[in-house]
Amino acid sequence: MRVRVLGTAAGGGVPQWNCACPGCSGARAHPGWRRRHASLAVQAAEGRWYLVNATPDLGEQVEDCPELHPGPQPRRTPLAGVILTDAELDHTLGIARLREADAIGIVATAPVRHALLTGLHLGEVLTPYARLDWRPLDSEDRPLAEDSPLTVGAVPVSAKRPRYAAGLDAPDADDADDAWVVALRLTDRTTGRSLLYAPALAAWPDAFQRAAESADHVIVDGTFWSDDEPLTSGFGSRTATAMGHLPIDGPDGTARRLAALDARTLYTHLNNTNPLNDPAAPQHTVLRELGVEVAADGMVIDL
Repeated sequence: MRVRVLGTAAGGGVPQWNCACPGCSGARAHPGWRRRHASLAVQAAEGRWYLVNATPDLGEQVEDCPELHPGPQPRRTPLAGVILTDAELDHTLGIARLREADAIGIVATAPVRHALLTGLHLGEVLTPYARLDWRPLDSEDRPLAEDSPLTVGAVPVSAKRPRYAAGLDAPDADDADDAWVVALRLTDRTTGRSLLYAPALAAWPDAFQRAAESADHVIVDGTFWSDDEPLTSGFGSRTATAMGHLPIDGPDGTARRLAALDARTLYTHLNNTNPLNDPAAPQHTVLRELGVEVAADGMVIDL
């Protein structure tokens, strides 16, 4: 399994267009600090890749990843589809940038599909341009493609809905409080190795702990360093956990949970207020001592 990290930022990216916080100002002064919206590219088979989440940066992310470039025929692309962890705008707006394709393959849970079709009216907007081919995503590990050794399964982690879907009826009674936000379990059946990806993590349920314990790589939500960061930064009125993101540090933080795992562990989805955006921040030393990494845009992971 080969995985390309296409982006590692939370909503708005780093820098965010309308923000002059220290993280954004630092990224403008030091282009190496810049981060695009959190996303992965996963190789399902030779010449066939899936995006994990489709971000507003999708076009630039594809251009910066040679494996995703089209060719040798004029309109042949290695992109086979998109796997969604949730229905948030930062993870789905890029789907519209794929409208030049004949068809767009989308792997999603039932609530996410319902939100995109009913809340965003994605089908009405895009089907005049391209066919939408939906495939289910649930706890069952299914092959990512017919000829692929890779399987994908979902681990529900949160019932948090995107704001635009707050008033939507659930597509099914069983989906009312489940599978709105999931972690992805990607497994290579050839090697038996696996990666767990959770860019949004509002809780750490037992099922997620079991999945993390059995994974070889775990990449999780690093949106905020501390629970009160949204408050102390002056840009929010709720704590990190109230916004649906477990903090990295603190008694209920994720850093020590990750340090206890045997897997290689990394953070992604950094908010622009997160001190980890500064490579010289002392918080990096704290993580190094725990054996936990911060993922970087462009990173390649081979399992």
